[in-house]
Formats: sequence, structure tokens, C-alpha cells
Amino acid sequence: MQQKPDPTVYDWLFNEDSLTRRLTRQTGGHFSVRPLQEGWQTLRADECSALGVAPGSEGWVREVYLLGHQRPWVFARSVAARQALESSDMAMDELGTRSLGELLFSNPAFDRGVLQVCRYPSQWLPAEARTNNLWGRRSCFTRAALGVLVAEVFLPQFWLELGHDPAN
Repeated sequence: MQQKPDPTVYDWLFNEDSLTRRLTRQTGGHFSVRPLQEGWQTLRADECSALGVAPGSEGWVREVYLLGHQRPWVFARSVAARQALESSDMAMDELGTRSLGELLFSNPAFDRGVLQVCRYPSQWLPAEARTNNLWGRRSCFTRAALGVLVAEVFLPQFWLELGHDPAN
């Protein structure tokens, strides 16, 4: 079920500006980040492929909720291959409640790759957010040998706050 998103959804999915900045404007400044988990893990096959590393490679995985008015609006998963991350000066393990997106967009050395859009597999979402057919997007930010793959999934509460039903 991969129909084309309606114009409102399309605008959010394909907007190439910082999602953090856009959500901060949308909430009138009531934006925050809630870390869910982070640490070294074996990367999924699709992530290894997108980062150009061998299948089964280990990387730093960071999963967070981007909150609007203290409610989860977006689930975000960011990954970087271990070897590339350890040979860089980027400390993804020190972000805490800071937005990775803001860091990537404020550093002109990072280039953003093509936005990829899909219906995000529900089994890849946190248990409390598992919903079928949610729109998600991802892109890879690169700087020299370092690639940071960032996936963002728009949760039902986000569309509700916008007064929009993406199913229509």
C-alpha cells in the first residue's frame, strides 16, 4: 500500500529544511527531544546498504521522540557506522536531549543526501508507537568518511495536532 501522499503530507515529507527548526516554529517554541535508547548495535541490512558498509556492521544507534507540546510527534532513528564514527570528531553519545538534526544542519561540512520516503514498517517503531502505514523519510548526512543516516516517522499525534488526516 504505497500510494502517493496527499499535499500536506508531501510537504512535510519532502521539505529539505531542518525538521527540528520547522517543528519548533510549528509549536511556537514548545519543541523538545526525548531520548529512548542509544548505543552500539548491529545495524539493519537496509541501514548497512544506505551507509555503504558490510552487512552486519556495528554502529551507533540513537532513537528519540521529537515532541511538540510534550507529546510524541515524530519518531527518529539515527545511525552511524562504528568505524567511521570512531575516526571522526562527532560525539553522538553526548547529545542527550539536544537535536541531532540541529547539529547536522548547523555544520556546513555535512552534505544531505536524497530524501527517501516510505510507509515505515511498524515493527521498527517503539512498542507504544506501533501503528501501520505511517509515513516516514530518511536521508544520509555525510562529512568525509562519516555518514549519519537519519530516519523520521510522523506519528498520528502530529497529524492530529495539525488538524489533518493523512488517510484522506
